Amino acid sequence: MGTIKKAVIPAAGLGTRFLPATKAIPKEMIPIIDTPMIQHIAEEAVQSGIEQIVIVTARHKESIENHFDYNYELDDTLEKKGKSDLLKISQDVAKMCEVISIRQKNPLGLGHAVLTAAPVIGNEPFAVLLGDDLIDARVPCTRQLMDIYEQERQSVIGVMEVPLEETSKYGIVGGARKNSKLTQVEVMVEKPEPKDAPSQLATPGRYILDPVIFDILRRTPAGKGGEIQLTDALQILAKEKGLLAFEYEGDRYDTGDRLGFIDATLAFALKRPELKSSVLEIMNKHLREQS
Repeated sequence: MGTIKKAVIPAAGLGTRFLPATKAIPKEMIPIIDTPMIQHIAEEAVQSGIEQIVIVTARHKESIENHFDYNYELDDTLEKKGKSDLLKISQDVAKMCEVISIRQKNPLGLGHAVLTAAPVIGNEPFAVLLGDDLIDARVPCTRQLMDIYEQERQSVIGVMEVPLEETSKYGIVGGARKNSKLTQVEVMVEKPEPKDAPSQLATPGRYILDPVIFDILRRTPAGKGGEIQLTDALQILAKEKGLLAFEYEGDRYDTGDRLGFIDATLAFALKRPELKSSVLEIMNKHLREQS
């Protein structure tokens, strides 16, 4: 088990929760202020030490690939106009890391999307980052999980504690505590009612996985909707090879939800010195109008 240098970002979903915007725009390209959500996810991976990102896309999502490429016409125009600061922003995205795009030809679930990346990942441990979840942390969430993997030599998923009444919104893990932050996973339940939840530890979409997961996914039967569920494969992985859950440190935003998207937009705007005071004025104006 070597150092983790590859990551998979599944980006093949339809984004129906953001219709009508996602009729023509991939949900992953919807920006938080001026930065597409998928760039935030890629930056977390790169800041964690990832060198190669595999983006699993679908039809009509070419704009994701284009975003991580050079735009020579734009760059030439910016250079001629002397806008060196904007030129740097444009080129830095392309220089971020090596990005490989693989198309998921049929919408057969998250597990199938991860399996689609197997030819590039090969026999190496790798990270998976879901694009609906932005995690703002001093140490990137993926880096935190990579450190646990390298210490424990077991696959590990990021978890966060949620209120009991919200367990029905998430995949929930249960198991034996190894310490205050680390759990040996024994069971994973998808969106359980509070009375059936094995714990309050929810899985928001960060994983470090041993490549054995590919063999498990190949023999995982299709579940609900005919899709191959990553959760089902992780259940098998937990029983056969072991799986850890780590309570990461950081603030998580569900950007696949409209309110979560608004929350993230405000939070990220308030972190930017050039925007903070104006954003607070706008917020106060609307609060006054509502009172």
